[in-house]
Amino acid sequence: MPTPTPQRSWRSALAIYLRAPVITMLFLGFSAGLPFLLVFSTLSAWLRSDGVEVAAIGFFSWIGILYSIKFFWAPVVDRLALPILTRAFGQRRGWMLLAQLMIAGGLVGLASLDPQQNLLPVAAFALLVAFGSATQDIAIDAFRIESAPEDIQAAMASTYIIGYRGGLIAAGAGALYVASWLSWEAAYLTMAALVGVGVITVLVRPEPERLSLSTQLIHEPRVRAFLRTSQGKPRTLRRLGAWLIGAVVCPFTDFFSRYRYKALWLLLFVAVFRVSDLAMASMANPLYIDLGFSLAAIANVTNVFGIFMSIAGGITGGLLVARYGIGPILVLGAVAATFTNLLFAALALAGQHLPMLVVTIIGDNLANGLASAVFIAFLSSLTSRAYTATQYALFSSLMTLPGKFLSGFGGLVVAAEGYATFFVIATALGLPAIALAIWISRDKELVPPPVTRMA
Repeated sequence: MPTPTPQRSWRSALAIYLRAPVITMLFLGFSAGLPFLLVFSTLSAWLRSDGVEVAAIGFFSWIGILYSIKFFWAPVVDRLALPILTRAFGQRRGWMLLAQLMIAGGLVGLASLDPQQNLLPVAAFALLVAFGSATQDIAIDAFRIESAPEDIQAAMASTYIIGYRGGLIAAGAGALYVASWLSWEAAYLTMAALVGVGVITVLVRPEPERLSLSTQLIHEPRVRAFLRTSQGKPRTLRRLGAWLIGAVVCPFTDFFSRYRYKALWLLLFVAVFRVSDLAMASMANPLYIDLGFSLAAIANVTNVFGIFMSIAGGITGGLLVARYGIGPILVLGAVAATFTNLLFAALALAGQHLPMLVVTIIGDNLANGLASAVFIAFLSSLTSRAYTATQYALFSSLMTLPGKFLSGFGGLVVAAEGYATFFVIATALGLPAIALAIWISRDKELVPPPVTRMA
């Protein structure tokens, strides 16, 4: 009988957080989180404070669609070499630098405009920032997966979450503070300067090793078949066809060939894992307000406790995955993210009860921080190193779309049945994710085993 594989010790699990690739994700996470609020809530606050009509501000929410459809241009980020940048910095770092230049340029452009007089140019620069931000996300995800083995992906995910939260704080509270002290223009110029955190990180960290594009393409059976059948055609046409097959077709066929019939179940699991918490998210703030909590109390509890608990949950998730592996913690994350919704139902029944609000925020953010860390590690393990950007962009888009769609109906359910019933229904939506997590955790083909203790 073979000797059981020993688990990594707590000491070696903690030591993972001192590795350079893990620390790198702290700064890249900040770079990813920084632009997000600057084209949403922070920008809305600026527009409204400058007297822009509420109806016009509402249309700016459509900018967020770019984040959900980024898989459309992910194959380009994955495979297209950029002039000068790719040669000088590599495929991943080159695209990150280009995206960061777009973000910084868009923020400087916003700072140069009077929103009330230039609403369309404001929208155009906001779109540039959002497009650069979504493109940076694609490149960062690919860089993360290719920079380190699977056993530290959860730790990298947790430090990424910490950095991302830091970026949100800077773009939210930080920008508001600068705007109140100086001006909105100064706030956006300050945020443009903070893009330098990501730029410096990209410049000092090495490009992850990967096969050249030509080498990857020539090893693809479908590409070779196309080149054989297209002999005699113009060389440019053959190269373009080979590139399109390798960049667009092969990432999908690779995933289905590796997991066969299980691929559909995996995609279903990706789609439902976050349905429960995303479906309820739209009704959380209305619940607090309808219960009578002041805006100051909501801000203090959700920002202070929420952010720190989310960070704690992410670190805990990374440690648990490092020690016990992805499988059991994937189940734990699914259970925690689902059943903490019942805390909101309890809060709805308790009424304006501040201690219950604190407990709800602590439980919800701890659970979501842990679930996010382990789920990012799981998605990374599903992603082929040959198609990191395209496959992960598809996973991350699929992960959020169903929940965002269902969240739009939250107000109808609350109006008809009340808050408590709504959050119970949101909990029930998470049960399929738990069942699929249990099945996946038992399949050694789908979940890598725990890593042995390191010397």
